[in-house]
Amino acid sequence: MAETRPAAANDAGTAEPWTRREIAQQPETLRATQRLLQDRRTEIDAFIAPLLARPDLRIILTGAGTSAFIGECLAPWLSNVLQRPVEAIATTDIVSAPHLYLRRNAPTLLVSFGRSGSSPESVATVDLVDEQVAEAYHLIVTCNEEGALARRETANAHVVVLPEATHDRGFAMTSSFTSMMLAALSILSGVRAVDDRVAVIANAVEDMLARSHPLVADLAARPFKRVVYLGSGVFKGLAREAALKLMELSDGAVVTGFDTALGFRHGPKTIIDGDTLAVIFIANDPLTRLYDLDMVEELRAEGRCGAVVVISAGIRDEADLVVQGMAAAEDVDLLFPFIVPAQMFGFHLSVALGLAPDRPNASGTVNRVVQGVRIHSVPA
Repeated sequence: MAETRPAAANDAGTAEPWTRREIAQQPETLRATQRLLQDRRTEIDAFIAPLLARPDLRIILTGAGTSAFIGECLAPWLSNVLQRPVEAIATTDIVSAPHLYLRRNAPTLLVSFGRSGSSPESVATVDLVDEQVAEAYHLIVTCNEEGALARRETANAHVVVLPEATHDRGFAMTSSFTSMMLAALSILSGVRAVDDRVAVIANAVEDMLARSHPLVADLAARPFKRVVYLGSGVFKGLAREAALKLMELSDGAVVTGFDTALGFRHGPKTIIDGDTLAVIFIANDPLTRLYDLDMVEELRAEGRCGAVVVISAGIRDEADLVVQGMAAAEDVDLLFPFIVPAQMFGFHLSVALGLAPDRPNASGTVNRVVQGVRIHSVPA
């Protein structure tokens, strides 16, 4: 691993990269997001409540990349709470094969997530749903008031633009991810119902920012060639986001993977060697956590990993990082503090590799707002 270099200046001319600032600001952006939703609760409820009262309504959570993974994190939990199927389908899947995912006669609420709100697939997905679904509704959650999605407000589409600070300037989505995830959780499960939980969540994120720093800085200084994140239930989507964050911020220098605790044994476990770091998110759900802890025990007993890091809210889990005050919390609430160490690890490793965390891909083959996408017409 390359020797650590000074952080590159951001576009404000300061030495502190935007990425670091945006990771650190998450306690406040979470609080600010919930305050905005509280202020707009009446209009939000007027739009969403009649839709959720319909037993025939289909709900699709969509986005691209990190924005898609918001849906993967929330869909299992929302399906259980709302007692109806909630599907996570990426815009990149819908655009390339709409006939596989859209149903003309199924009333559909499309929940779109977009940091910029201007990626071609996000805009095209909204258009496709309007064209191919007879009764279509849209809830748009975006961080950019000037983006294309922010201008899609109609009688059947409600737009929620989050506070400007959530519109991350760094390449990798961090505070935009957690803020949009909180917004969807709050809107779809009830703004009032989430109010009291946000203070606990934000405080836990704040604590994790301080608590995890020594560990992630140490891990970033070690020459891991592979990193795998494991999470079950809602944490499968989070494991995928954590893996992407490291891949992005290391510019692909580190091979990353993700899976569930049970799924990992079915082939993906072959990634493990002495240069591999395994990070396991431990669920609070009493059944799920047993499978997570079995994998921790197995990996530690085998001794083939370069390191095994356990992140948990349980004080008896022999965890490397423990989220304080959330031992009885819903797993969906743990998504927010659990992602912090993964974000920080990606940032520290990016710096250790001599990259500019705000623009780790110097070649320009990937961009903050995706480029090079051609949207093709759907055959008649």
